[in-house]
Amino acid sequence: MVFWIACLLGLAVAYLCGSLPTGYLAGRLLKGIDLRQIGSGSTGATNALRTLGVVPFVVVLVIDVLKGAAAIVLVRWFVGWLYASPSVTPPAADLPTLLPWAISLAGLAAMLGHARSIWLNFAGGRSVATGLGVLLAMTWPVGVGGLAVFGVVLALFRIVSLGSILAAATTIVLVCALDQPLPYRLMVITGAIYVIARHRANIRRLLAGKEPRIGQTA
Repeated sequence: MVFWIACLLGLAVAYLCGSLPTGYLAGRLLKGIDLRQIGSGSTGATNALRTLGVVPFVVVLVIDVLKGAAAIVLVRWFVGWLYASPSVTPPAADLPTLLPWAISLAGLAAMLGHARSIWLNFAGGRSVATGLGVLLAMTWPVGVGGLAVFGVVLALFRIVSLGSILAAATTIVLVCALDQPLPYRLMVITGAIYVIARHRANIRRLLAGKEPRIGQTA
C-alpha cells in the first residue's frame, strides 16, 4: 500500500511539473497581460510567439519541453528508488514490467498539467511542447520523428497548428511501427489524440482556410 501511495505522489509531482504556467508568467512579467484573454487564449508557446515575440517564445518553448522531460526523469528515478528501498514492500510485478507503466502515466499527467494547470483555474496550453519533452525523455526516436515532421510542415506552410497536428499523428505511426513497450504505445496514442482534440478550433479554421500563419495575428 505504501508503494502505491508513493507512486500516486510521484504522478502528482509529474502533474505539477507540467502545470508550471510558463507562457502565462511570461505574459504577466513582460507585458502585464494574460495570454488567456489574448489571441487564441492558449498559454502555450505559439500564443506567446504571436503576443510576446520571438525571444519569449523560445524561452517558453524550451521550458515547456524541459518540464515534460523533467516529469519523466523524476518519476523514472523515483519509482526505481522506491522499488529498491528496503523500507517499502514492492509489488509482485518486477521493476522492468512496472516502470514503463509508471513512466507512461507520468507523461500523461505532465501533459494534463500543462493543458489544465491548477495555477490557472485548470486552463492552459495545448500540450504540444510538453508532450515533446515527454517523448524525448521516454522514447526519443518517436520524439525526434514527430519533431522532424513538425519542422518540415512549419517550413512549408508556416502554420504551427498544422505542424502540431501532423506531428502528433506521426508519433502514433512511429510508436506502433517501432519496438516499444505496450504502455508507451498506449500513452503516445492517448497523448496524441488528446493533443489533436485540443486543436479542434484550429482544425475548423484550417478547413475554412482561416488559420493564421506565422507573422499573422490569431
